[in-house]
Amino acid sequence: MYETKKLYYEDVYKKEFTAKVLECRQGKKGYEVILDQTAFYPEGGGQPGDTGSLGEAAVTDVHEKNGELIHYTDRALEPGTEVQGQINWARRFDLMQQHSGEHIVSGLVHEAFGYDNVGFHMGSDVITIDFSGMLDEAQMAEIEAKANQIIWENQEVEIFYPSEEELKELEYRSKKELSGWVRIVRFPGADTCACCGTHVTRTGEIGMVKLLSVVKFREGVRMEMISGRRVLDYLNMVNEQNRQISVKLSAKMDKTAQAVARLQDENFALKGRVHSLEENFIVNEAAKWNDCENPLLFENGMEAGSVQKLADAVLQVCKGRCAVFSRNADGSYKYAMGEKDGDLRQFTKDMNAALNGRGGGKPFFVQGSVQASEKEIRAFFEE
Repeated sequence: MYETKKLYYEDVYKKEFTAKVLECRQGKKGYEVILDQTAFYPEGGGQPGDTGSLGEAAVTDVHEKNGELIHYTDRALEPGTEVQGQINWARRFDLMQQHSGEHIVSGLVHEAFGYDNVGFHMGSDVITIDFSGMLDEAQMAEIEAKANQIIWENQEVEIFYPSEEELKELEYRSKKELSGWVRIVRFPGADTCACCGTHVTRTGEIGMVKLLSVVKFREGVRMEMISGRRVLDYLNMVNEQNRQISVKLSAKMDKTAQAVARLQDENFALKGRVHSLEENFIVNEAAKWNDCENPLLFENGMEAGSVQKLADAVLQVCKGRCAVFSRNADGSYKYAMGEKDGDLRQFTKDMNAALNGRGGGKPFFVQGSVQASEKEIRAFFEE
C-alpha cells in the first residue's frame, strides 16, 4: 500500500503540482493511478472528489480506499514517471464555497435550535442539509441574515489539530465519536466542526449564502441552499425570468406580482363566464338529441371533463348509445360514450382496436382517446 502526501491540506489553493506515478492499474472506472503526492481532494464528508488532469490523462474522480488515494483516469500512466497535475479550479473553488457556507449555516442552526445536521449532499446545483428538528421560513430567514453577516465580516477560518486531551474539552460538531488525530475547522461566531473537506481561508471568499427552501423531512426538515457564484447565477436567472414576465405583462419588474394577481382575478372571472356558457351549451345541445337513436357528436376544443358532461347530458334524453368526440391539437380525438343499462365493454374494445385508441370505464360509460380522423370514426360507427 502506498501513502500519498496530501498537498491540499498544506495549501488549499494549490492548482497545479508535479508528482511521481507510483502505480497504475486497470479498474472498473478506467485506470487507477496512485501518486507520491497530490493536490486532488478525494470524495469525503459530503464533498465530491476533484476533477482535472494528470498530463494528458483526464482525472474523472478521486477516492480514498483502504488507505490509498486513487485518481481515476481515462488513460494509463507509466509508473515511475513524473506528471503535471492540474485541478479543475473553478469546480474546486465552487465546492469550497458551498462546503464553507454549509458549515456556517449548520453551525448557526445548531447554536440557535440545538438541531444536528443528520444528512448532507453537495449537488451540482444545490446543497441539501437534513436537520433533526423543525424550522419554518421565518427562522430560515433569520439564519440566512446572520450567516451573511458573518461572511461579510471576512474573518479568518481556523484549522487546527487538537491533542486528545484538548479534544475532550473542546465543543465541536461531529456525527460520530472521534479521538486521536482530528482535523477541526472553525468559522468564528458560527461553527466549530470536525471536517476533512476543503474550505476557504476567509469567510468573505464565500461571498454570500442563499437559503432556497425548507420542507418537512422525516423527523425534521430538509433545507436547500447555495453559496458563492451559485448565488449570482441564481439571481441572474431569477432576474431574467422576472424581466421576461414584466415584458409579457407590460408591468415594471418590481410590480410583476401585482400584475400576476390581477391576471389571476381576470382569469377566474373568465373561467366562471366560460363555465356558465358551457353549461348553457350542454343543456341546449342535449335538447337537440331528444329521442334520437345512437347519436354521434363531434365538438372541437372541449376539455375531457366537458366531453363527459355533454355525453352524460345527451345520454339522459336519447335512445340507445351516445358518443361524443372532441378533436385535440395533435389531430387525435378524446371521447366519452355511454348507454343506459348497457354494456359497452366489447364495443369499446373493438373501437379502440380499430381506431388505435385507449380508454375504458364502467360498463355503461367509458372515456378515452383515439388516433384516428373524423372520417374513420364515422365509418366505424356506421358499420
